[in-house]
Amino acid sequence: MEIREATADDGPAVRSVTLRSMEASYSLSPSTIESAIQQWYGVDNFAEKLNDDEVLLLVAEKDGEPVAFSESALVDDRGDIHWIHVAAMHRGEGIGQAMYEETRSQLEDAGAETIRGLVLSMNTEGNRFWENRGLQKAGEGTVEIDGTAFVENIYVDEDAVELQPVVVDGQELYIDRNDSSRGSSGPFYTVYTDEEGENHHSYYCGSCESLVTSMDTMGRLSCEECGNQLKPTRWDAAYM
Repeated sequence: MEIREATADDGPAVRSVTLRSMEASYSLSPSTIESAIQQWYGVDNFAEKLNDDEVLLLVAEKDGEPVAFSESALVDDRGDIHWIHVAAMHRGEGIGQAMYEETRSQLEDAGAETIRGLVLSMNTEGNRFWENRGLQKAGEGTVEIDGTAFVENIYVDEDAVELQPVVVDGQELYIDRNDSSRGSSGPFYTVYTDEEGENHHSYYCGSCESLVTSMDTMGRLSCEECGNQLKPTRWDAAYM
């Protein structure tokens, strides 16, 4: 098996592998699955991801046929593995493990000091995959699929769970550097009022190191100090 970086010619294969993987993992309607795949891996969007220096797209080939695909991104000094898709007929062959190891290795070579895995809570197999890799659940988020919100579990390396204390205007707050989203010029980190991470306070702009306590009129994060804006992210997580 060969694992390599994706090229523009891989678009149809990536869409096919993702389709077969999702059909085997979820009871979503065919129209929902197809809509999501086109939204994130249609010709234009796939090309945009390929040209994004922070995004890593890998394809695994077996006997010349693409059988798996991973999408990840470097956020500050952390690697986020958004998707690991393995075609249903090739599961159980160790391909998911090989994709994880290669994806992690390349993220670390690019500067990632820790790894975060994302997966929908309903994906029992996907959650077990991250647990078996030695990552632990650190929190939850939500993702939208065709207008419906789903719970997403966040897994991190065991030594990357602690929140970072910071004092802002005399108030002690806690930054969760494991819970962040990519911005146009730097990441946005979630900020809590307590070190247990139970009471959300605001967001921390990784570009200018200021707090962002509100969203713009479109409901998007935007830093008034430096203009950093939240980038659109993928709508789903990892499928093993």
